[in-house]
Amino acid sequence: MPNPQSLIPIQDTASSRRLLLIHLIPIIGFFPSLWTLYHRQGSREQLVVSRLSITLALTWLLGYLLLAAGAETSNFFTLRLLILNSFFTSSYFLVSIWLMFRLIKGKSNRLAGFSNFAERVLGKY
Repeated sequence: MPNPQSLIPIQDTASSRRLLLIHLIPIIGFFPSLWTLYHRQGSREQLVVSRLSITLALTWLLGYLLLAAGAETSNFFTLRLLILNSFFTSSYFLVSIWLMFRLIKGKSNRLAGFSNFAERVLGKY
């Protein structure tokens, strides 16, 4: 029979992973991430994932708005900018899902360069 105290860390890491998965859900995960950073609650790993999630979401939103505005004002590049916008949105969703799978497998949840940028921009929060 397993020791009851040995089950606590396993359950704790499972609930922690579930929380991290919620933070990485595209668009929706922005709000729990913002809540976590605003209240400075959670573990160090939750804060790191929250910063990354917020940075990804804001980068996607900025790119989406700029490409949509460019498509709206341009006569010649309209279709090309809309296609680029769809690729940009798809890549945001794919990167978020990829990070979720890496988290499930227990691997690092950092993106080369992007995680460092998130730490510099949102590191004080």
